[in-house]
Amino acid sequence: MYNSKVIGLGKYVPERVVTNEELTRYMDTSDEWIRERTGIEQRHWVAEGDGNTTAVMGAKAARQALERAGLKPSDIDFIVFATLSPEFFFPGSGVLLQELLEMPTVGALDVRNQCSGFVYATAVADQFIKTGMYKNVLVVGSEIQSTGLDVSTRGRGVSVIFGDGAGAMILTRTEEKKKGLLAHSLHSEGKYADQLTVKYPASSFPSQKYFEHLQQNPDETGHFPYMNGNFVFKNAVVRFQEAIAEVLQKAGMSKEDLDLLIPHQANLRISQFIQKMFGLKDHQVYNNIQKYGNTTAASIPIALTEAWEAGKIKENDIVVLAAFGSGFTWGANLIKW
Repeated sequence: MYNSKVIGLGKYVPERVVTNEELTRYMDTSDEWIRERTGIEQRHWVAEGDGNTTAVMGAKAARQALERAGLKPSDIDFIVFATLSPEFFFPGSGVLLQELLEMPTVGALDVRNQCSGFVYATAVADQFIKTGMYKNVLVVGSEIQSTGLDVSTRGRGVSVIFGDGAGAMILTRTEEKKKGLLAHSLHSEGKYADQLTVKYPASSFPSQKYFEHLQQNPDETGHFPYMNGNFVFKNAVVRFQEAIAEVLQKAGMSKEDLDLLIPHQANLRISQFIQKMFGLKDHQVYNNIQKYGNTTAASIPIALTEAWEAGKIKENDIVVLAAFGSGFTWGANLIKW
């Protein structure tokens, strides 16, 4: 059985920067309020007419990853695309990415696991390589969330958190047994699905019926993201710890072996809590939520790319990617670089 290793990383964020101060024009909030609760200082949102879609941003990040890997689009055997914000209900963004990159007719799989999407997508890609089915797999996380937010005082608890962006990673086959992707942890708990959700429109509440409902109930918010913030926070800090401990145990390692933790950028307070629980120093945890907000499935690949660009990841380092989000779903990947 083969192993898979990372040979290319890339990222892209829209040019438009939305500061906390700008948000005060649309809602009753303040820079201090947002920073205190989330750690976020700014985020990037798409701008009307900039040409960005979920797949377009994914393609921009993918081209950078391909160049760094020394590969052409035709060298990719399979695509795994993680997003909660595809262009359409169907088809998924993966096939749109395949067309944008002018790839051969390779398979494209969309993963809908929201904040843990990239962790799940990485585990899926690794299995395709381990079994020998594919040699080079492109893994993408891309999100445009700004166009679906309630940017008002009513929605401020959620809308101040999210940003847009994309990240990409290329995995390739290696015969080195103790390098690359060494362990994964994937879990879900569907009984809490309604604690972090966008409900409508959906097959359970068809569009026409929902539009009629909206006319009769103009204050309906089911088409905007809902989050029970305190409940999500309490579950996240527990599940993050469990997933990190599990992948370390599966790889025969302990927290003392961990060189760098890249958590999903949900809330800086969650990352700081996890850091404290594991006794990690500042240089052992990479956070960039201050600049980008929560970019959901894109947050880990953006942060991983930035950490690598900054020289924070070296040969033989033990790197753990960990995430928790809607579903609830959570998980982690362990990589020996």
